[in-house]
Parts: sequence; C-alpha cells; structure tokens
Amino acid sequence: MMARFSTLDYTVFAVYLLGSALLGFVFAKKKQGSVKEFLLAGRSMGSLMVGLSILSAMFSGISYLGAPSEVYAHDASYTLVGLSFFIATPVTTALFIPFFYRAKFFTAYHYLEERFSVGVRTLASALFITRVLLWLALAIYAPALAMEQVTGMPLWFTIVVTGALATFYAAKGGIKAVIWVDAIQFVVLFGGQLLIFIVAFWHIPGGVGGAYDIARAGGKLTVDLSLDPMVRVTLWGLVLGQAFHALVQMATDQVAVQRYMTATSLKTAQSGLWARLWMTLPVTAVFYLSGVVLYAYYQSQHFDPLASGAIRKADQILPYFVVNALPAGMGGLLISAIFSASMNVCSSGINAMTTAALMDFYKRLWRPDVSEAVQLRLARWMTIGFGVLVCALAFVVERMGTLVEGAVKMMAITGGPLLGLFFLGMLTKRANGKGAIVGWFVGIAVLLPICFATKVSFLWHACIGCVVTYVAGFIASALFAPETKSLDGLTVATRYVPEE
Repeated sequence: MMARFSTLDYTVFAVYLLGSALLGFVFAKKKQGSVKEFLLAGRSMGSLMVGLSILSAMFSGISYLGAPSEVYAHDASYTLVGLSFFIATPVTTALFIPFFYRAKFFTAYHYLEERFSVGVRTLASALFITRVLLWLALAIYAPALAMEQVTGMPLWFTIVVTGALATFYAAKGGIKAVIWVDAIQFVVLFGGQLLIFIVAFWHIPGGVGGAYDIARAGGKLTVDLSLDPMVRVTLWGLVLGQAFHALVQMATDQVAVQRYMTATSLKTAQSGLWARLWMTLPVTAVFYLSGVVLYAYYQSQHFDPLASGAIRKADQILPYFVVNALPAGMGGLLISAIFSASMNVCSSGINAMTTAALMDFYKRLWRPDVSEAVQLRLARWMTIGFGVLVCALAFVVERMGTLVEGAVKMMAITGGPLLGLFFLGMLTKRANGKGAIVGWFVGIAVLLPICFATKVSFLWHACIGCVVTYVAGFIASALFAPETKSLDGLTVATRYVPEE
C-alpha cells in the first residue's frame, strides 16, 4: 500500500525547505562586489567549515538513499569504503592542494593549462561540466522518484522545487551561502540517520545483538576477499579501487577544489581535508550500516517491502521506513532532509560549474579583459542557467543500476582519465600537451567498453581509466618534440613551497 504524508509532515516539509533557502541569505554578505567573494568566499573560511562543506557536498540524496539500499539489496561490505580515504587524503593534501593553492587558481583545470596547454584545460573543464550536469540530474531525480511512491508527491514537483531553491540561494549568496547551508543541513541529515537507528533498534527483538544475529544469518555481514576484478564488491576493490574514485572527487573535482580555495591559507585547506576524513568515517559507517538495521527490522517483522511489492526498488527502503515507522512530523523532517541533501549537492555543483564556465571558457577564451562587475553579473546568470539545465536533465535521467553503482560509474568514466592527466602532469617532466590529449583519448577508448561490455567491477573503473591514461600519455609524449616551457613549480621534481 502506498504510504502518504500527514498534514503535519507536509507542513514540516514545506517549512524546512523554505528555511534552508532563506539560510542562504542569512549567511551571505549583503554586498558581494567581487567574483572572488562570490566564487571563493573571499578566501575567508576556516578548516572546520572547509572540511564539513566538502563532506556535505559529496553526500547527496544519492548517498542518503543509496547507502542503505546497497546494503539492503546486497551486503554491508561497502561500509569498508571509508578505508580508501586513508590513501586518497594524504595524496591529495601532500600532492594536489599545494599545486592548486600556489597560484590561487579559481579552478583545478587552470593547473593543466600551466602544465600542458589551454587545449588540455578546456577539455578537462568541459568534461567536468558534462559530468556534473549528469550527476546533479541523477542526484535530483533519484530521491524524487523514491519519494513519489512512498509519499505521493509528484515527481515533477519535487524536481522543480529542489532545483529552484538550490539555484535561488546559490545565485543570491554565492559560495559562502552554499557552504553555510551545506554545513547546517548536514548536521540534520546525520542526526536523522541516528534517529532511524534508535527507532529501528527499539523494535528489533534483542536490540543490537538481535540485529547482528539476523544480519549474519541473512549473509549481510560477509566480506569477499577475492582478488578477482569480476566480483562486484571485494575488500580490495573497496580499498584500492575506490581510492582512485576518492581521488577523482577530492583532487580533480572542482566542487571540492573550490572549497580548498575558500580557505584562509594552504595549511587551513589541508587541515580541512584531514578534518573531513575523521568526520567521514563515522558518517560512512552510519549511512551504510543503516541498511543492516533496516534489513534486521523488516526481517523481525516478517515482512519484506521489496519482495511484497510495497516498494519497487531497494532505493526506496529508507523513505518507506521513515514514512511508515516514525512518528508524525518526524517523517516530514527526515524526508525534507533527504531533499536538502539533494539541494546541497545541487547548489555546490551549480556554483562549481559556474566557476569553470566563467574562468575556463568565457574569461580565458573570449573576454580575458572583462571587468569585475560584468564577471559578477555573468556568474549570477550562469548560476541560474545551470540550475534550469540541471532540472531539465533530471526529467530525462533514467536507469543506471543502483544509485551507488550508477553514481560511481558516472564518476569513473569522466573522472578516471582526468585523474590520469593530473598525475601525468605532476609526476613526470617528460609529458607534454599533445601526449596528454592522446593519453586521454586512449583512456576513454579502453574504459568505455570495460564499463559497458564486461563484468569488471565498477569499483575498478576509475583506477583503470587513470592508469591507462597515464601510461598512454607518457608513451605518446615521446612521439612529440619536448616542450620548452618552464616547469618550475608544476611537477614534483620542480615544485617549491607555495606562498600563502
């Protein structure tokens, strides 16, 4: 039977979403007279806010719905993905952030022009914008689809509301508004997940022990140690394979890089990323283990919403529980929190795409001498334009596997080869612009059939794209004449301590 919101739930939902949008104005400066202020918050953010905003920007409605459904449909192995950040975090803080912060880049892809050519920068930025457009469309569409069945709210309504509110405060308040709203809403998200734990455990005979016994009997607590890359989820895929996925997000994604650039100093940016790591571990564990708790809860009730047809996909298990098992009003709060997660990632992505489009395309290729006032006005209009485009794409995004699997695949296809370009530039002096472009084409040509025509686990896709691009780019560079441009400060061998 389709669950429905109560009047109180609808009221809480409306008040929460509107309040989230208004917070964007509260924390935004009344006057933002520069692009630096609008896009980089005037480089005024502390390490805690940097870390929390990066964490929040990466946890969308896809994470909130997809993490429990991954475990409910399969097992709890994916909980161990947090271990991959112990590889990705030190690499990002020690290798990538100093290169970006040295020249006060607005975008990560500016580095690729300094190291290779404007063509490589343009290619990378275009790939980023394309990926984020599709990712944001999925991040809005997936929660809206899940909510449609369990709450009865029309798909079109939730897509339009989420996209419109996110665009509204991103255009008005800039990156500072986005960061503050992200941080506040994430606290609500995490608190809501803990509430689900408490309520579910309360109704499971034996509490924690009972849930453990049920999950173990159902095979939810197994971890596959196989080295076979064809196995969907293994420990090695989660730790090693997903380390490359984490690097794509943390080191090459403008959404994260832009937040490093809002920090008051290089050390602050690095400290923020370490803070993000320690916050990620408990958050990841709670998000994924909630799938174990929900499985145990419904098993103890001798009822499976998925098998019974009460829900159509495992991705709907969390909102189904929220609407049916929580007291009136609490369901509205948590469902609105799920939408807020989508709103968070939408506003973050739109702001990042605006930065890339303005700096990597308009200003770099068309009007390098454009005035500050014109840039600020364009930034606001681009924000609105990207918001409309994301909403439109959300209506055409369809099946891509489970939410977790679809999001990882999307990130790997565009991000894996892009990560290979950054490694190629930073780790070797021999690579050149032409070789880098050849390497990228080879990486994509190899990765696409692996993603769609083989059974190689999606956990390894980013790794494969990165390694193939790096090797092909290095070899191809030998076929072209060495470049004569200075590499001072652009490679590991020629790096220097950045000025803050």
